[in-house]
Amino acid sequence: MKINMEQWRNSIMNSGWIQAFPIMSNFGVSLKNMSIKDAVTDGDKQAACIKAVSDAFDMCAGSTLMDLSVEAQAFGCEVVMTDSETPSVSKGIITDMDSALGLKIPDPAAERTSVNLKAASISAAEISRPLFACIIGPFSLAGRLMDMTKILISLFNSADTVHLVLEKCTEFLIAYASAFKKAGANGIIMAEPAASLISPKQCAEFSSAYIKKIADAVQDDGFIMVLHNCGKTLRHVETMLSTSARGLHFGNAVDLKEIAPKIPDDILFMGNIDPVSVFKDGTPQDVSGKTTSLLEAMKSYTNFIISSGCDIPPGISRANFDAFFKAVSDFNKR
Repeated sequence: MKINMEQWRNSIMNSGWIQAFPIMSNFGVSLKNMSIKDAVTDGDKQAACIKAVSDAFDMCAGSTLMDLSVEAQAFGCEVVMTDSETPSVSKGIITDMDSALGLKIPDPAAERTSVNLKAASISAAEISRPLFACIIGPFSLAGRLMDMTKILISLFNSADTVHLVLEKCTEFLIAYASAFKKAGANGIIMAEPAASLISPKQCAEFSSAYIKKIADAVQDDGFIMVLHNCGKTLRHVETMLSTSARGLHFGNAVDLKEIAPKIPDDILFMGNIDPVSVFKDGTPQDVSGKTTSLLEAMKSYTNFIISSGCDIPPGISRANFDAFFKAVSDFNKR
């Protein structure tokens, strides 16, 4: 569905209440009685999950499934896939400069990424709210291609190799994000969790500079980027803002009361109810209490959207989601 996303952002900031957007497309797997493997390998089935969640809950946007293995698999990494868990990369494929030079940039339409593109195309036409496509960030993708330990060491002794891999990742991610845009998505949620493992200065050089290239290539009034990092990012807020992303999404590793004053009034920020200890392992009373507490703490920020701290895993009780949305509704009625 074609939507002016600048008008959407302004409507949220001027609505007078706090909107909800938990990253919960995995719950669609339960609603449709599917396996995770079904949803990440079949675009029609993933679209059915997205629509089921969108129809069931009052959210300000919807999202594709957050699968941070799919881009690495497109480059040639081996992926472990089961019925009940989100796929994961088993090992990297870049060992040195020669293998980095030989790395081929895949076509997003030719690999399992095409499943997500198909899901986005179907969902964008079927749901009645903006659709965000979930993709990985360049440094996190490079970390999967090189292995995380190796890339962290290489920042110091093989930075040229890291930059080459990042350039290729960025070229691919621009093409992938552009394909989502063409498919009808209204924006991307870019997950860059590995950037929280490095210093703010390194983050600026090896992550934010490349994310900005992607943002500059794809953002416009009809398509925006939300940058997600679920790590300890209090010191990284400034460099995250330098990416030109029009929204920031924070994980539960940070205290939003410390983050919120750092965010400009015209940038949306989202978070950060713990997806595991609260949504998955908590009771409905726990979910309601944590949600209400966060809403109370953030009530003065018109650019805040309440969300989960990261994508919510499968297997969550419907009662916990109902408790979350009821807490938001009750708070907004005060």
